[in-house]
Amino acid sequence: MPVLPVRDFDGFLSRKPAQLAEGPIAIILVEDDVEVLRTVRHHLDIGFRHILLLSRLAIDLPEEILPKVTQLGHETLRPNAHVAGVNGVIKAVPPGTWLYYGFNAEFLFYPFSESRTVGELLTFHTEERRSAMLTYVVDLYAPDLTRAPNGVDPDNAMFDRTGYYALGRKGPGGQHRERQLDFHGGLRWRYEEFLPADRRRIDRIALFRAATDLKVTPDHRFSIEEYNTYACPWHHNLTAAIASFRVAKALATNPGSRERVRDMTWRNSHRFDWRAQQLMDLGLMEPGQWF
Repeated sequence: MPVLPVRDFDGFLSRKPAQLAEGPIAIILVEDDVEVLRTVRHHLDIGFRHILLLSRLAIDLPEEILPKVTQLGHETLRPNAHVAGVNGVIKAVPPGTWLYYGFNAEFLFYPFSESRTVGELLTFHTEERRSAMLTYVVDLYAPDLTRAPNGVDPDNAMFDRTGYYALGRKGPGGQHRERQLDFHGGLRWRYEEFLPADRRRIDRIALFRAATDLKVTPDHRFSIEEYNTYACPWHHNLTAAIASFRVAKALATNPGSRERVRDMTWRNSHRFDWRAQQLMDLGLMEPGQWF
């Protein structure tokens, strides 16, 4: 496979090339070499017009998908690397452009994603006067760490079918923020002793429209508070999910946890069948008024 040329991040964005003229655009931060091609193919298959692949290293990709992918040099292992990456793209694209951001070995699902494109999803969400969409990060993990020592096994992936909960989100003065909640569950909940407190939430505003002065924060929230809400004031809205091996990789490979986490399965582990309907059936995303 050909090696995708790595372009200078700031230089590419400053030119405002044609690849950035229209969304939806997916920003994928590549932290290692795990499931990069599968991640890229998944997001192209659901309808993203272009993918910005932020990586420290050149990535080998099939020639037929190269026109839809731009690789940009970015230090993705730096703490909170998504902040500079996502905020740089926000400034470079036209206001109103729909963007998504995630990491390698993460896969976006939304209601009816097997038969409808992400563009159709976002068109409906725009018509509902929404500029952002709440996504839940659903942890995937290998059922057998002796066979998949890095915690990643897409063909036999497991996830937690129960154990999710939400707490009211408080503002600086201690008051609860309107239509904002902190969501918890999955591996981040079961192995919380290995994660800092500010990394235990599973909610992420991964789909959003670029806006003037909009910025993403280190804790995956946005500087415009309405972007951080799960629904509009008048009815429930669409939500989506990100099926992610990211925490499993960390638990299985980091020195502080790899010797103590020998088996990630428990009584509520369930086989992930890579279908949006499965996530909807378990309440891990909802269609809102979209039918």
